[in-house]
Amino acid sequence: MSLSSGAFIRKAEVDLFTLLETQAFFSSKPLDLAVCLFRMRAVVVLLLVALASAKVYDRCELARALKASGMDGYAGNSLPNWVCLSKWESSYNTQATNRNTDGSTDYGIFQINSRYWCDDGRTPGAKNVCGIRCNELLTDDLTVAIRCAKRVVLDPNGIGAWVAWRLHCQNQDLSSYVAGCGV
Repeated sequence: MSLSSGAFIRKAEVDLFTLLETQAFFSSKPLDLAVCLFRMRAVVVLLLVALASAKVYDRCELARALKASGMDGYAGNSLPNWVCLSKWESSYNTQATNRNTDGSTDYGIFQINSRYWCDDGRTPGAKNVCGIRCNELLTDDLTVAIRCAKRVVLDPNGIGAWVAWRLHCQNQDLSSYVAGCGV
């Protein structure tokens, strides 16, 4: 069962009010309910905004979006290769991040690395070849991620720059990644 954003906020208010009553009972310091409710609403709104910008694509939805963006055949890489790569890198999640042992981080649906391709402001010696902030890779709009992925595959490693592609997609029958998608 899912709640609408209004119902979610009302439920959170009730939960907070219950918590405040309990804390006031055990504390000699009174809590200002109006301030707490205001802060709680602000947090809920921020959480809803964050959730609204995240997207986990389903396989066919992603295949259609990638095809519409010219990824099928780009730099010699078929659409099933891109869908397979996205499955194993991020499980089709636009907000996926992964911190690496070298201090860099992989971002977004393609898990684009901050050491070479984007700037996260914390990776020493980052090159930022795509000329973007890494957080631009974490939205449900795939435009920036696709543009950067197209740049990555133009390098000598090609699509092999992605370890997950080499481990799970290379030399495999990938037809199942677009089967039934109408692409």
